[in-house]
Amino acid sequence: MVERWFEAGKKLGWHKNDSEEVRRGNALRSRDGNELATARALMALANVTKDNETHRKARADALYFYRLYSKRKRARV
Repeated sequence: MVERWFEAGKKLGWHKNDSEEVRRGNALRSRDGNELATARALMALANVTKDNETHRKARADALYFYRLYSKRKRARV
């Protein structure tokens, strides 16, 4: 069985008008605390949007979760 990293159609709970904390918290909860899945979903959003503000904020949040995942992965090894 093929495991997919992106769950199309699953809501992020992410809104560009929310504060940084709220955006990131909602996105992380939507992916059950999985930083990597959250980062991938946010990067997918950043790549498909035509709104410049959404692109910037979604990409920044995605990079935040990639860094967080990378830090925790290095700490486990």
